[in-house]
Amino acid sequence: MALFAGKVFAIHTSMFDTRNDLSLDARTSAVSIMNRLLAELTDLHSQTKTAHWNVRGHSFYTLHKLFDELAEAIHGHLDPLAERITALGGFAMGTVRNAAQASELEEFPSKQAGEFGYVEALAERFAQTGTAVRKGIDDTDELGDADTADLLTAISRDLDKGLWFLEAHTSQ
Repeated sequence: MALFAGKVFAIHTSMFDTRNDLSLDARTSAVSIMNRLLAELTDLHSQTKTAHWNVRGHSFYTLHKLFDELAEAIHGHLDPLAERITALGGFAMGTVRNAAQASELEEFPSKQAGEFGYVEALAERFAQTGTAVRKGIDDTDELGDADTADLLTAISRDLDKGLWFLEAHTSQ
């Protein structure tokens, strides 16, 4: 059991054998970091799809398309992240239940607060996830795991771009 986001959740602690030259401690730590981010990104993806399905208003079509494109960008990172976890000898904790237990994101609002309410909600969540990913970059770099830091850097770029697109809809 581990404590994450103030919640206790089960983690898969055993590591598989690998010839990867990173130390077991470094690999175990990197896997833990990536599993937390996998949970957060899975949650962000589902929240973005929820906004896509439920958005209403004069800007419906534009936002519907934007949210779908943002969800696709996030989805494109899930498989490489999970595969990196397993390449280091870890177990990818990728179920919806894992994400629900481990994600620090707030539950997505069931009612849209104004035409751009979902834009605001997603902007908050993209910023929060971007911060978590950047911390993951720093932490995995300190572990000597440049490959994971590089993978997370690509995710960070897409999250920042998504945040930019969302915030462009809220600027005056």
